[in-house]
Amino acid sequence: MDNRFNTIAGWTLFAGIVALGGSIVAGETFHSERPEHMGYPIEGVVQEGEAGGAEAEKPIEFYLASADPVAGEQVFKKCTACHNADKGGANALGPNLWGVLGEPIGKGAGGFAFSPALSGVGGNWNWDSLGKWLHSPKKFAPGTKMTFAGLSNPQDRANVIAFLNAHSDGPLPLPAAPAEAAAPPAGDKAAAGAPPSATPGSPQVAKDVPADAKKPGGGDAANQPVKP
Repeated sequence: MDNRFNTIAGWTLFAGIVALGGSIVAGETFHSERPEHMGYPIEGVVQEGEAGGAEAEKPIEFYLASADPVAGEQVFKKCTACHNADKGGANALGPNLWGVLGEPIGKGAGGFAFSPALSGVGGNWNWDSLGKWLHSPKKFAPGTKMTFAGLSNPQDRANVIAFLNAHSDGPLPLPAAPAEAAAPPAGDKAAAGAPPSATPGSPQVAKDVPADAKKPGGGDAANQPVKP
């Protein structure tokens, strides 16, 4: 009986060793590296950062020129968990935003305790600073207590700024869209890349003349004008 038990135990142990060895060999043979980019590419979909992606953003003034305060009020609803823009409204998790345009950044006009990260930025809230803040608070003031990720759509940001501008004792006129630089005509590009042509009547200077070449009668030929 003992011999039979020992035989069974021995074969069981042997089978386990064979299975373990087989898994190690298979793992080494069919080992594959983790792909650099997870997922499968979909034909026709442009990945973030690839050429031909989203058009570069224009200055916030471009979007403010067509901003809609009513549309901004709808977007601002995302902010009402922490803010209000009512005249005389109380601070909540975030400060009251009535008349925020023109206020010093992070100085607590209504008694709100701002983080040192924001109060140390300096300057006043204007079109540009509000646009950058609404785009990415953490990028505008690294270390800020603001947990909102930001608004990725520039027109949404402009609409919110227009809404906040309207909630003030003295709303400012929205800026006009800045003029975009016009591309030079094709002819100008060609002319810009072409070497300057010789002025009519000016002497033509000899090129590739050896330095020791002498003009008869004395003088270096390389430094003399060549007759046409």
